[in-house]
Amino acid sequence: MEVKLKVEVLQHTPEPEKLISAAAKLCYSKSGIEKLMEGLDDDSVDKFIAKLMDMGHESPIEHVSFTFGIEGVSRSLTHQLVRHRVASYSQKSQRYVSEAQFEYIIPPQIAEDERARHLYIKAMEKDQAIYDEITGILKEKRYIEYLNNGDNEKTAKNKAEKTAIEDARYVLPNSCETKIIATMNARELLHFFNHRCCERAQWEIRELATQMLKLVREAAPLIFKNAGPNCVKGPCPEGPMTCGKIKDIREKFNNL
Repeated sequence: MEVKLKVEVLQHTPEPEKLISAAAKLCYSKSGIEKLMEGLDDDSVDKFIAKLMDMGHESPIEHVSFTFGIEGVSRSLTHQLVRHRVASYSQKSQRYVSEAQFEYIIPPQIAEDERARHLYIKAMEKDQAIYDEITGILKEKRYIEYLNNGDNEKTAKNKAEKTAIEDARYVLPNSCETKIIATMNARELLHFFNHRCCERAQWEIRELATQMLKLVREAAPLIFKNAGPNCVKGPCPEGPMTCGKIKDIREKFNNL
């Protein structure tokens, strides 16, 4: 079954830009800890954030974090996502959760072509049938083994189910839908957006990154004002691999 991307912010640091300003204030003033949050009205916070971003002094930004709930994405996407290592992840396990009737992601180019879409769905249905068949074979075999080893029926059934699906999952496709919770600090998010909002990023993670950027701008508009691919605030770093659409990309992210 085809599914769609869904992402939301589950939690974030309260008053994120005020906290960042307090951290910056400590760096540039004699204020004691107990007075760091004093006098940080909207105007002073705006000035602190602008100063930090202009100077490239990004370490205070690390004190703020965002936790995202993400679903309707493929295992292909999460393999890319977890390469961003300054983050924490919790993902739905295929060892403990059966993929009977698994959902899947259809890439746009395949979805737009009738023949390709037909073959793709056919492949997904075949993968499902093979997964189910292997799971059934292994469950039956291991259930008997566990009974013979002295387990009661309930325990043998539970153990057989787990060990069957953890091996059967090897036939599942990259398109298999998954769910993941990701936590990143604001500095890592800026880095993430630089790379994954770029037109050269793979389409699925680019869509995820763009939706994440929309959400964090609502909570911290000053920090993420110029966030997006590198070309939003400077020249394209891709050289001959540039998409050649810098004007359109800047307009897109300035009006996101």
